[in-house]
Amino acid sequence: MPDEARVVEHLAARGIAPDASQQQAIAALVALLAGRDDKQAAPRQGVYCHGLPGRGKSLVVDTVFELATCSKRRLHFHEFLREINRRLVNEPRGDDRLGSVSKQWLDGVTLLCFDEFHVHDIADAFLMGRFLDTALELGVRIVLTSNYAPDALLSDPEFHERFLPTIEQIKRAFTVIHFDGARDYRFGGEDAELPHFFAPLDVAAEALKAIFERYEGSESLQPVTLTAAGRPLAARAAGAALMWADFDTLCVASRSHHDYLDLAHAWHGLILDNLHTAWLATSHTLQRFIWLVDIFYDRKRALFIGSDAPIEAALNGLEGAHDLSRTLSRLAEMQSRAYRNTLDGSLNVA
Repeated sequence: MPDEARVVEHLAARGIAPDASQQQAIAALVALLAGRDDKQAAPRQGVYCHGLPGRGKSLVVDTVFELATCSKRRLHFHEFLREINRRLVNEPRGDDRLGSVSKQWLDGVTLLCFDEFHVHDIADAFLMGRFLDTALELGVRIVLTSNYAPDALLSDPEFHERFLPTIEQIKRAFTVIHFDGARDYRFGGEDAELPHFFAPLDVAAEALKAIFERYEGSESLQPVTLTAAGRPLAARAAGAALMWADFDTLCVASRSHHDYLDLAHAWHGLILDNLHTAWLATSHTLQRFIWLVDIFYDRKRALFIGSDAPIEAALNGLEGAHDLSRTLSRLAEMQSRAYRNTLDGSLNVA
């Protein structure tokens, strides 16, 4: 298992000198993996890292996760929910179907890391509460990163009280660390060699066509009907690695995070075209766009956008969806040299 010095060394190779909260997290994560808890009266079984976007939560956790030698699994929270719900559909009726499915899912897992943990609705709250109960009973070590402090989970006043037992369990069983650094590591990076976001649309049209042909050639440049989450999806073009579709097809139409998980699994990059920024003022459309960015970022996929006006300026100040500040932070990184993506072969992952 890694020690603190080795983790710091790996972060230094990426130009990161850990601040105080990151150092605290490194110490807690190393102690968790080593099975010790020198500073706590009661043993802790997890680490909960929370704070504003871009403060290095995923960076620190991913570094420790890569160095860990135990049986481990790391995934985005959307992906976890999809897997559990699929298993629940096929699970025979019983007194505790969710507990049974949780045990099956956790079989063989010693270390579990959830990125971007959140709870916004009561159905997810119920599922997550029972899952955490099961994981802790089995002795699984758990690491969560979140933009929300435990007390801010499921903030809806109609349901918050029903989630309080799970919140108290997190505070009792996890070392909770607030990443409070002033720097957002995703902003201020050097621009990528190839621009990713284009506006207005007449400028975007030729630029996006050139990007598609750069990766796929001109042979695949024709409309095609694809399938996402079991439903047809019309695309402008799709090659072996890169797909090209209009924003209204993917985010204005009634789609879900299941669609975006399927697309991120099938392609290494997405061209999102004809984005009219006025559409983002609709909360459902904005939420779908946030899900899409989250999922493609988590899978380290490339994202190219053609819009009628600069996308970041259009997003600033909008309301009506969860986690918009994280989206802005991630979009900044996705168009920088620091963002390693599978389309360019800088990351060799499925």
